Amino acid sequence: MIGLVVVSHSRALAEAAVALAAGLLPDQGVDVRIAAGLHDGEFGTDAVAVADAIAAADSGDGVLVLMDLGSALLSAETALDLLDSPVRVRLSAAPLVEGLLSALAMAGGGADLDSVAREAEQALAAKRTQLGAAAEPARENYPQSSTGVVPSDDSTTEVVEVTGEHGLHARPAAELVAALRDLTATVTLRNATTGAGPVPADSLTRLLTLGVLRGQRLEVTASGPDAGRAVAAVRAATRGE
Repeated sequence: MIGLVVVSHSRALAEAAVALAAGLLPDQGVDVRIAAGLHDGEFGTDAVAVADAIAAADSGDGVLVLMDLGSALLSAETALDLLDSPVRVRLSAAPLVEGLLSALAMAGGGADLDSVAREAEQALAAKRTQLGAAAEPARENYPQSSTGVVPSDDSTTEVVEVTGEHGLHARPAAELVAALRDLTATVTLRNATTGAGPVPADSLTRLLTLGVLRGQRLEVTASGPDAGRAVAAVRAATRGE
């Protein structure tokens, strides 16, 4: 499993971002390290601290580094030269909070470093879609999920009404991604009210682009041995359970 490192000028900011991500996606088993602020409590970043955090987070599968701004990037780049042993590292251009949440969801599912980096860097897609800054995601076919299950001809489709108070917002969406992770099923979701989607249900970033609100209808298509359990998990998520 890959590790994550959060580099920020502010220790409080970094700790709050990690706490938020861990609160929405608890028990992921991902090693998340923080390298933030200076020893005297002042704002700033320390390349040595970043290097230490990278080394500590590495389990052999690589480390994704998320940064806030300015010298955080410079410190992260310098840290790569300070590592005592080779580590596969990706410095991410993802937004710190959204990118961390998306990366945590993917890393917790066992995705590799490149996949986690891609997911993190697409983390603003949901916000752009909701604000009308980008066109709705195009309809696509998803022949294979991260579980490696190929959809079959016996897929099942069901449309459910979203009754949770805040729709399919970040917390239930994150919980749904986690719930589907251990199922042998391929699941796609479409906002049947607005027509947005379909998107793969194992991608938190893509799932949030649906912008599912209370009272809207969500179309779920599932295939594989655990298709029934997957549909049940979606139903629970739409009720905010």
